[in-house]
Amino acid sequence: MPAGKNALLFRLAGNKLYKKEPKNMNNGIERIQKTRIHLLKLIEDLNTDDLNKIPVGFNNNIVWNIGHLIASQQSICYLRTGVQPFVDEKYLSLYKPGTKPLGILPEADILLMKELFLEAIEQFGTDFDAGLFSTCPHWTTGYGIEIHNIDDAINFDLFHEGLHRGYIMAMRRTLHV
Repeated sequence: MPAGKNALLFRLAGNKLYKKEPKNMNNGIERIQKTRIHLLKLIEDLNTDDLNKIPVGFNNNIVWNIGHLIASQQSICYLRTGVQPFVDEKYLSLYKPGTKPLGILPEADILLMKELFLEAIEQFGTDFDAGLFSTCPHWTTGYGIEIHNIDDAINFDLFHEGLHRGYIMAMRRTLHV
């Protein structure tokens, strides 16, 4: 795991999540981190079948949504600003908008995805503190939100994370757990 002066320390032990709070982090990045930790707690009691199930009325599943949040944050905050993503671009293409799950993701891959879900934000905080996002071309999201700088991108990512948290909560309710 990367270790910068503001690095977060995360560890997944089975399905239990432990963390050490950051000392100095951009407020928006810290909110993304806390939202992701809460989301992982929300799904920690779900098994591999539950996480891979595509409920009636949905096009994807809970684990795809986790992968999509990783890919979207990397695209919004790294690719759009011209910075090399922390996550391999091949992975990003699997979870970009318009994609669907390609099959059942095994438990070992799900655990790695959960770790990456947190590591990606940890690295983003480190990269942000290092000043890597000083330029951000103007662009407009598919929701009509204009992005002018990295703070706008972070705020949009927070909105996007909340949207998919809602999808995950709705999917979880269909599982009756």
